[in-house]
Amino acid sequence: MAVPAVTLVILNWNGRALLERFLPSVLASGYPDFRVLVVDNGSTDDSLNWLAAHLPAVQTLALDQNYGFAEGNNRALPLIDTPYFALINSDAEVTPGWLDPMIRRMEAHPEIAVVQPKLRDWELRGRFEYAGASGGFIDALGYPFCRGRMFDTVEQDEGQYDTAMPIFWATGACCVIRTEVVREHGLFDPAFFAHMEEIDFCWRVQNAGYQVWVEPASVAYHVGGATLPQGSPRKTYLNARNSLACLYKNLPAGQLLPKLLLRLLLDGVWGLRFLLQRQPAMVGALLRAHRDFYLSTGRLRRERRRMQMQRVRQMPAAGRLRGSAVWAYFIQRKHRWSDLFPAG
Repeated sequence: MAVPAVTLVILNWNGRALLERFLPSVLASGYPDFRVLVVDNGSTDDSLNWLAAHLPAVQTLALDQNYGFAEGNNRALPLIDTPYFALINSDAEVTPGWLDPMIRRMEAHPEIAVVQPKLRDWELRGRFEYAGASGGFIDALGYPFCRGRMFDTVEQDEGQYDTAMPIFWATGACCVIRTEVVREHGLFDPAFFAHMEEIDFCWRVQNAGYQVWVEPASVAYHVGGATLPQGSPRKTYLNARNSLACLYKNLPAGQLLPKLLLRLLLDGVWGLRFLLQRQPAMVGALLRAHRDFYLSTGRLRRERRRMQMQRVRQMPAAGRLRGSAVWAYFIQRKHRWSDLFPAG
């Protein structure tokens, strides 16, 4: 029986060592019909020379500069002519047969636009990985968390989250996307550069009527932090700025102002915490994030108007916590996803 073809897209930036370590697992995926496309984001190392010498069958797209995760992946779209494509971080290891369960689910359910596998930590193999775990969720104020990871608490994978289900967002570290949805609604906002772009994309396609799922029968391992480690001021800047932009673009009209005001208040508490911890670089990153968010509201307003024309639902129902994950985690001491969704 014929299966739909899949293009596996790997974005690379000065990652020759990562390609050498992890690309063999992608090539050994075992799916009957796939091809690999490495998009090189203006690397200055010998990534492309190494690929040409050792894996000449792998297709490459050489970009003239580092466009970030968002626009770097966007630039691959003209080369994708398969019904599905997968985004795979260069520091991700996939397991044999990982594609099959996700493609089967998407073939059976045309309303599903994106599916992610269960993501485990590459070094601590039995633990979920921070960036995606077993599916992405979001709280009432737009703070993301995962089934298996609440803020800094990452759970061991003991099979507790092995049920496939709709989620709010799928990790950009490893996911499969329906190509026709991207042709209609676009992929990532290039202004995000990196971080939160997959949440913005998943929110947008859900507003347009599609679904996002996790398929834990598929498993991948992720190093995480290979480009920007946790605690990096640059990462703090991108997460803070892009999170506010994501809310501005996607929230329903009646929720936009009150939730933005609450987020600004909580970001102030976040900045005070950095100040008390004597982390001036992090305080500066947060202040720059807010400055640049305010300066971008003209562009975001135009984006919001354009997206309203494609909206068929006011707010996605799946993968949402109606309360505050911040309150639940830091005040109520609920550190596991199952504490918030006990029937899940």
